[in-house]
Formats: sequence, structure tokens, C-alpha cells
Amino acid sequence: MDKSKNISISDAQLLVDDWIKNNGVRYFSELTNMTILTEEVGELARLMARTYGDQSFKKSDLTNSIPDELADIFWVILCLSNQMEIDLTAAFKKNIEKKSLRDKLRHHKNEKL
Repeated sequence: MDKSKNISISDAQLLVDDWIKNNGVRYFSELTNMTILTEEVGELARLMARTYGDQSFKKSDLTNSIPDELADIFWVILCLSNQMEIDLTAAFKKNIEKKSLRDKLRHHKNEKL
């Protein structure tokens, strides 16, 4: 795959599946991956608190980055989608449609925004 081109969600699912099959032996169980996802979200939260919040950085935080933590989260979501045979592109399109119908005017009417 040409790394200079954008990667679709479907391509990302295939890349992860290929990597798992060639490097990872097999997928972790869904429950393990859900736990890993929670862990990765926690790592992102820690960096967000230090970058945009009031907490100061620790030395161990300086080797981590928000883009890398977001990519870790995306990786695990792709793993979960693959092992549960979910077409994430179709699910995302359906989710956008749901939000568009449900929230079409909601945010425009929100005086706090």
C-alpha cells in the first residue's frame, strides 16, 4: 500500500487484520481488547489533562503523544470491529445518518453554544 495516500476505514481494517495474521499470531479476545481500549483511552486522558488541563507533565509523559494515543485507540477499535465482523465504514455511515436526523436542529437551538 502506498503510504502517501489516504487510508480508508476499510483499508485500515484490512491492514490491521493483515498485521495480526502475520505478526500478532491471533486477535486477543474481545474482552481483552475492550480492556486494552479502556487503558488506551486512559493514556489519552492523562495526556489531555497535562496538555490542556492543570496537571503538570511527568518525565514518563514526555515520550507519549496525543496523535499516537489516538492511533492506539483507533487500532483497538479496528481490532474489535474485525473480530466481531463489523464493517466499520457502514457502521460509521449509519451513525452519521442517525446523528443527522436526531440532532439536525438540537445544537443550533442550544443557547450555551
